[in-house]
Amino acid sequence: MFNSISMDEFGQKQKKEKVNVIDVREAGEFSSGHIPGAINIPLSEFAQHLDKIEKDKEQYVVCLSGARSSVACDFLGNNGYTVVNIMGGMSAWRGDIE
Repeated sequence: MFNSISMDEFGQKQKKEKVNVIDVREAGEFSSGHIPGAINIPLSEFAQHLDKIEKDKEQYVVCLSGARSSVACDFLGNNGYTVVNIMGGMSAWRGDIE
């Protein structure tokens, strides 16, 4: 199980506190622009890189539209991580990008 949050809600939360963001898009998509501070773990390589994800901290997961991040959240949630899916993904992001 995992929670979901709208991009607007995420934007407000991010302005108030530091959040951990995992971007599950492929490396080329990530390099074309991502939420500042996000780490890139492509969904296609996810299982091999779980060691990069802090299990004791809430993680916000984003992709382009919300579909891949939902799959990643389902996987992480089933493995004991606390995760939140960012609905709408980068398509809905209106903030700064790196």
